Amino acid sequence: MEAATENLDLKLKIFREMDQYAPADCILASNTSSISITKIASATKRPSQVIGMHFMNPVPVMKLVEIINGYATDKKVSKTIFELSTQIGKIPCEVNDYPGFIANRILMPMINEAIFSLYEGVAGVAEIDTVMKLGMAHPMGPLQLADFIGLDVCHSILKVLHDGFGNPKYAPCPLLNNMVTAGFLGIKSGEGFYKYSSGGKELNVSGRFAKE
Repeated sequence: MEAATENLDLKLKIFREMDQYAPADCILASNTSSISITKIASATKRPSQVIGMHFMNPVPVMKLVEIINGYATDKKVSKTIFELSTQIGKIPCEVNDYPGFIANRILMPMINEAIFSLYEGVAGVAEIDTVMKLGMAHPMGPLQLADFIGLDVCHSILKVLHDGFGNPKYAPCPLLNNMVTAGFLGIKSGEGFYKYSSGGKELNVSGRFAKE
């Protein structure tokens, strides 16, 4: 099971090594949230035994496991991973291998649109998150969620979607580009759309986005 950051070159390197050292009958799974399982499997000599097993974050709380079948993934492998997910108390959901799968194909454009709404001055950080929490019954607003995920991770996934589909609707918002370049990555850096204490628990709209 590989759970490295969303970087294709790194994942391919890890899978080449796993393929080299793992027993011949071993299933190789990736926790990728957007990168093609078919592409990852191409780095191995066992593409039929490569599968996606995408745990939702935070893993101890979230029940869903998104199981991604690559183009060559064997049905027996899918069945094994489905049963394993159930055995460890998760709820598995099978999807096919296209950019972003289902979870992030839907989630990331929503987060990106929330960032565009802030970028274009439609509403502030707190207002955008409040509308989505109270109006759509989301447990966390999209901007707070982006901070939690990591703005660099959101940016990487949007690039995978943009490159994979060639559709400009998936292009990262210029504000997101600037924030990632400047190192404002959310909780992991102490500041993103919100500002966080060292423990990551305090939530305050940061100076850049606070109302004057």
